Amino acid sequence: MPPITCAGPWTPARRPDMAPVKTRLKVLLAASEMVPYCKTGGLADVVGALAAYLPPHVDLAVFLPRYKALRQNDTFAALDDDFVVPLAGQKERVRLFKNASVFLVDHPLFDREGLYGIGGRDHPDNARRFTLFSRAVLEGAKSIGFKPDIIHGHDWQTGLIPAYLKTLYAQDAFFHRTGSLITIHNIAYQGVFPQETLRDTGLPPEDFHMHKLEFYGQMNFLKAGLVYADYISTVSQNYAREIKNSKDKGAGLEGVLLARRDVLTGILNGIDTNIWNPQTDPYLSANYDPVKNIGGGLTIKTQNKTKLQKTLGLKPDPKVFFLGMVSRLDPQKGIDWAIEVLPRFLGEGAVQAVILGTGDPAYEKAAKELSRRHGKSFKAVFEFNDPLAHQIYAASDGFLMPSRFEPCGLGQMIAMRYGALPIVAQTGGLADTVTPDKGFLMDDSTAAGLSRAIVQALDCYQKDPSRWKIMVKQAAQTDFSWAASIKRYLELYRLAQTKVAAS
Repeated sequence: MPPITCAGPWTPARRPDMAPVKTRLKVLLAASEMVPYCKTGGLADVVGALAAYLPPHVDLAVFLPRYKALRQNDTFAALDDDFVVPLAGQKERVRLFKNASVFLVDHPLFDREGLYGIGGRDHPDNARRFTLFSRAVLEGAKSIGFKPDIIHGHDWQTGLIPAYLKTLYAQDAFFHRTGSLITIHNIAYQGVFPQETLRDTGLPPEDFHMHKLEFYGQMNFLKAGLVYADYISTVSQNYAREIKNSKDKGAGLEGVLLARRDVLTGILNGIDTNIWNPQTDPYLSANYDPVKNIGGGLTIKTQNKTKLQKTLGLKPDPKVFFLGMVSRLDPQKGIDWAIEVLPRFLGEGAVQAVILGTGDPAYEKAAKELSRRHGKSFKAVFEFNDPLAHQIYAASDGFLMPSRFEPCGLGQMIAMRYGALPIVAQTGGLADTVTPDKGFLMDDSTAAGLSRAIVQALDCYQKDPSRWKIMVKQAAQTDFSWAASIKRYLELYRLAQTKVAAS
């Protein structure tokens, strides 16, 4: 798990170029993490981007837990009044801390190391922690007088909010016209807890059955959100199809999603095109325009390749086919397939590869052995190293993402922006973003399928440089900014608002 990150003053940079809406809209974002304050994964990036790119005529409030690491952040000021949150039959005192439009929910349950756990183990009271957080979002909104048109929750940690709106708060005039949206960032994480958890939530016992809160005899926070939310989104259209139609991809919730397919949609995440810009990226040895500076020889992009080769101790060669992979070392990411396949390409001097990431020690060991055997053509780096990640994108000709499943994926978008053609499995957001004119698709989700895709990419790079340049240009010109995604979210917010008004 990446370390919790904390930052100083921050105000969302509201973009003036987004499509306007006719009337003001009050949006409350509820999430367990958000850049630049706290992060363990891509959820934080998405919430941070939403807060930054929603247009000026959206009145915004963001609610996050006040984790221990955030207690050191003196840019937040405590609000004068605390308020009561019911939890497990008790009344808990909660206070909000504010910085611009961001509100931190302060309670002793969050005053500990780790957002969700430590050393790979979840905190044993996570159900209690995020039950309190969900109620605190609603009671906190009332405390500050922020009457939302829409509450947009993210993942299981906020799954109880739509359930509360439709049950305990159904007759609360403050939320009479409040719609709800929940976004699934990865359906593998659901927040499943013992049946006794229901009592602590205060939700109606009569709703504990298979069509609402019950999940194989247990309480499922994500299912609660999916059942009660006015609208459901996930992070790509293809992933939305997969999780409602496949038992394997739906992780036990495919039936719920199929039943609610009329309110389920996929909205691709974007990337921050200011941070991920090869023309201005401060981490690169040479900035470049990937549309103009492509191909073999001593182009500007190739300077980044040779610089990284020297940095990593690889044989300097501007013409070698350079493969990059920035990934968690986890079977989901197909790291086992990559380690199995790469030796077939590394021995003849035509291919080099680098893998950056951390994860399963068994895969670290296998990658170290691969590096020992092919030291001049392969390097593995086991750390979180953001500058190196930028340099890998800039140096790479091809970028490996052979994921078994991938809700959205950002690496392939960044790679294309930097002029590296993705080599990907046809799953989730990878299938939505990588087409045959912009990358190489595995014909089968196996090691053999990855091997064939690498062969196709290598053949194109070596034997058809004109086609390669055209593909790089088309990939680099693809718009993966947040503008289109924000427009879709605004449409969903309005649909949810209209649905509630009509009910």
